[in-house]
Amino acid sequence: MAAKGAWEDLSARVLSGAAMAVAGVVLIALGGVWFAALAALVSGIMVWEVARMMAPGSGSLPLQMGLLSGAAVLGAWALPGVFALPLLAAPALVGAGRVPRDRVIYALYAFAILVAGYGLATFRGEHGMVWLVWLVLVVIATDVAGYFAGRFIGGPKFWPRVSPKKTWAGTLGGWFAAVLIGLVFLTFTNAGRDLPWISMALSFASQMGDAAESALKRRMGVKDSSSLLPGHGGLFDRFDGLLGAALFMLLVAQFVYVPEVRF
Repeated sequence: MAAKGAWEDLSARVLSGAAMAVAGVVLIALGGVWFAALAALVSGIMVWEVARMMAPGSGSLPLQMGLLSGAAVLGAWALPGVFALPLLAAPALVGAGRVPRDRVIYALYAFAILVAGYGLATFRGEHGMVWLVWLVLVVIATDVAGYFAGRFIGGPKFWPRVSPKKTWAGTLGGWFAAVLIGLVFLTFTNAGRDLPWISMALSFASQMGDAAESALKRRMGVKDSSSLLPGHGGLFDRFDGLLGAALFMLLVAQFVYVPEVRF
């Protein structure tokens, strides 16, 4: 039987995950400026957390970068597409010029966050809500299944140098759960039959997003991205997988036709 300590964070993980999932799905359904505002808010907070990790003791710099980043995402969404890239790049470049170390790393993380936020807001307007609900559910299923498979089965570590708590059992459990989500969506949408395997690829991208944030935290010597969620870290800690999955989905959408999915 697993030690009690292995399950200490379960209730906090489930409650915070459920609350964020409900809020996210509601705002995805509303779409328009509501979802764009959510994307801008989350992006701004995540950049604030990255700046805090990479420039501790820098006074108001993290807050400035967070506000600038949120405004950039909302502005890029509201203005014609030709303005998007300069607006999204500006906060990343400005922040990179002011952090004391690892400036390229900061610029890459900040720019990835802003591109994901803007991309999801735009994707919702162009392709509807079904794909975004699928994205969120795949990420949640990957996280929850990976958590339980890792706790119950354990075994060899997946990538101990970067994420020492992740096991192969948890990784494969996440893939299996993602395939199940894809199969469920096949039953009530007109999505193509490749959706389960695409779901598994999305699950892997989510896990890589988690690993990327773990690598950043280890490099900066911090346990959590912030203490915004009491006793349970920050938004980046909760949305790192969503960031990886969103970037993967947006990249694939540039090369593959994304059909309108109907119920």
